[in-house]
Amino acid sequence: MPKFVIEREIPNAGKLSPEELRGISQKSCGVLRNLGPQIQWVQSYVTDDKVYCVYIAPNKEMVQEHAKQGGFPANRISEIKSVIDPTTAER
Repeated sequence: MPKFVIEREIPNAGKLSPEELRGISQKSCGVLRNLGPQIQWVQSYVTDDKVYCVYIAPNKEMVQEHAKQGGFPANRISEIKSVIDPTTAER
């Protein structure tokens, strides 16, 4: 199944409190339950003004639907083509 990275522009995201992040996570999980098991949230990275999320989904449209139903921005959705790390340099 394809994996996607979603860039969400959220001003002051890095200043969100643990309670605010919990609320956002709960909203996301509720939408995911409604959309069914085909779409999965892997994890997210919060920076100063953006949140980068990794999702597994059958297509980009399902990721867009999640954002729409949750009221989340999805400024850029990119399919992950490869994953590399330091072990990629080895044989």
